[in-house]
Amino acid sequence: MTAPSDLTARLGLGSQARAIILNADDFGMCHAANEAIAELLVAGHADSATIMVPCAWAPEALAFAAAHPDLSVGVHLVLTSEWSRYRWRPLTGKGTSLVDGDGYFPRDVLTVEESASIEDVAAELAAQIDAALSAGVDVTHLDNHMGSVYGLLTGRDLLEPVFALAARYGLPFRLPRVVDGAAIDMAMQPALDRATAAADAAGIVILDRLWTHPFELAGEGTDDEETYEQVRDGFLALLRRVPAGVTEIYLHPMADGHELRAAVDYGATKRGHERRLLADPIVQNTIEKEGLVRLGWRALRSVQRNVG
Repeated sequence: MTAPSDLTARLGLGSQARAIILNADDFGMCHAANEAIAELLVAGHADSATIMVPCAWAPEALAFAAAHPDLSVGVHLVLTSEWSRYRWRPLTGKGTSLVDGDGYFPRDVLTVEESASIEDVAAELAAQIDAALSAGVDVTHLDNHMGSVYGLLTGRDLLEPVFALAARYGLPFRLPRVVDGAAIDMAMQPALDRATAAADAAGIVILDRLWTHPFELAGEGTDDEETYEQVRDGFLALLRRVPAGVTEIYLHPMADGHELRAAVDYGATKRGHERRLLADPIVQNTIEKEGLVRLGWRALRSVQRNVG
């Protein structure tokens, strides 16, 4: 197992500290996301969240974040729009390489990697960050919806404009140093090494590891559909495996109801489970028993900005 970086020491923790960030992705995607994520952030069950600025319900999430400047809320940089019934467009308009034939972001990452120009990506991502800042959000970090900037499918990454923006705004970025425990091919490690070296050279704080729980519910829609208790057992096992260093575990908690089920093509049950999961006392007790240190991205931003 690859040794962690010195990030825990830079955060004032011991070199063997097992630190985690529980991040809620897709804030602002819909009201169901906002309801669950705001609740979890205020209760301290989630450590941070990231807003999908181009989405229809982003104004509600942005207003919440602006009203709670003590929380860790970042920008979930968007270049894709994956659902069939509910979609969103670039802030920079339709006359770019970032849209499909219907004028929306493409549904899949492959199209982004093959078709998006660096110049259009840079302009769009800057617009998303600027919109959050203009709404009064004290943006703490950046990450990326569906991993569209990593070059996972073709090897053509879009990290150059992301790193430029992260350096310009003094924001850490969701990039792991190693792929162990992540749903990424181990063959990507050499490319990841080059990316992490570029981030380090630019002074951008990144993670030791990036983990998640499987996005889709096993057996969804069948008699063998995974139960909440099975999802929780898997998540507890994941928590027990967290090694030394800083590991982000990102989830997609949402209120499972009519709105969410009208918006998404799959995964509504799982998103409802993840809302319940983060607030579950058994999960909280396991984190405490394991001695895991909980962090928000604000602490990583302070390291990058040499504050505190």
